[in-house]
Amino acid sequence: MPKTALTDTGLRSLPLPQSGQTDFWDTSFKGGLFGCRVSQGGTKTFQLKHRNRRFTIGQYPTLSLSAARTEARRLLAEFTLGKVRPQSLPYSQAVQLFVEEKEKNRRKSTADAYKGLLNRLSFIGPVADITHEEVRRKLGRIKTPGAYNHHLVALKVFCNWCCKRRYLTDNPTLGLSKHTRPRKKRVLTNNELVALWRAAEQTEGHFGTIVKLLMLTGQRRGEIAALKGSYYSHNQQIICLPSELTKNHREHAFPVCRTASSLLSGGGRTNAPGLLFPARGQETRPFNGWSKSKKALDKLANIPPWTLHDLRRTFRTNLGRLKVRPDIAERLVNHISARTEMEETYDLHLYLEEMRDAMERWERHISSLLEEKLAA
Repeated sequence: MPKTALTDTGLRSLPLPQSGQTDFWDTSFKGGLFGCRVSQGGTKTFQLKHRNRRFTIGQYPTLSLSAARTEARRLLAEFTLGKVRPQSLPYSQAVQLFVEEKEKNRRKSTADAYKGLLNRLSFIGPVADITHEEVRRKLGRIKTPGAYNHHLVALKVFCNWCCKRRYLTDNPTLGLSKHTRPRKKRVLTNNELVALWRAAEQTEGHFGTIVKLLMLTGQRRGEIAALKGSYYSHNQQIICLPSELTKNHREHAFPVCRTASSLLSGGGRTNAPGLLFPARGQETRPFNGWSKSKKALDKLANIPPWTLHDLRRTFRTNLGRLKVRPDIAERLVNHISARTEMEETYDLHLYLEEMRDAMERWERHISSLLEEKLAA
């Protein structure tokens, strides 16, 4: 454990270890162990050791020796007064702990999304050293509004989690807001629906069936892709999505009609309790080849740019055109806004008959479009 009287000139000439790290403790600092850790690669980090715990102060030359000593004295004063500084946990390790906890009470896809977004931000050093300006700088490099918003939300959730566990005292994301984005209003025309249906019929694999079910049921793509045989009652022709699968974490039961039922039963899919649409070569993971499959479908359909979520908006909009009651239409797409808190408490009726009538109207509409196009 080398000891030396640290000076600005001496810091620049500290020898580099052949491997690992070496600590040089400052003999001129009184009241505790303060020094500089030098790594094999040349990184020099000021540290304070107190009761067998190390506290990272900052790196030289970003932080001067004088400023580092001042911060070390401030920390010692806090220890004397009984204050506790956040645990010096590396960002990468904090992300790992965060993701592991999310995997216990969130869908795996959600935990994986957090992991990917946070790792792409790639902050270096202890999580307690992340500053507001550093966050702004890293997020500022993300030019796409949607991607910016996703990274910011993930970082906000992560930093709130760190604050609760005392890895942070000040949240560096405070004051940062998501970029406003124009509200999407794309509703597919009848001709476009027919074109997509015909293109889906020519698409290999599970994707074509998934697209048809999205069109017929108005559910989210992740919910349809993750369907299991155990979620579907063939006798009652009802799908019941468990709370861990839905976006709002509420169980969602809705009826399906003849065409959707035949798609679900095709190839004996519903005879087994496993996934109806597993990923290729991975029976335990739901379908995941979205981008490649949609590009192939777009070539066949040849319609203006659209997204899979547009099918959900088209479904909900057309239910209104077909004179379906708004509360029933909202129930079918499992929107929380469909019911007030009072209704949630006192009205436990499922309205399956009303929802089935709405589904039958929509399926008849789709069938008539396909028949008209075929006759033409």
